[in-house]
Amino acid sequence: MREHDMLEKEEIFSKVLRAGRRTYFFDVRATKADDYYITITESKKFTEEDGSFHFKKHKIYLYKEDFAAFAEILGEMTSYVLNHKGEEVISERHQKDFKKEYVSEKSDDDIIPQTSTFTDIDFDDI
Repeated sequence: MREHDMLEKEEIFSKVLRAGRRTYFFDVRATKADDYYITITESKKFTEEDGSFHFKKHKIYLYKEDFAAFAEILGEMTSYVLNHKGEEVISERHQKDFKKEYVSEKSDDDIIPQTSTFTDIDFDDI
């Protein structure tokens, strides 16, 4: 089989779900016997301190003989979560407009900010 034919077989049908730092890829692929199966890939972006980034990927292979049981359990699990916790996202970090707020506990009398790296030195001690 030519390389071009292999690429066409791999791209039978695809959908993408972007969800914050995660992206889910749903792909229909073909076996060597030309039967179809599904791959679900989770790709998660990690940013390093220097600004560079990398992705970690996890993949699930789902074959036709497991579709019905998989769909049934997935439906049962999603219903359970929604019935017990509702559709509202509890974690603020998962909201698109999330901005971390810093709360400072300083009074009007505080001239010097209190931080863990501040050392109070009296010039008489030198």
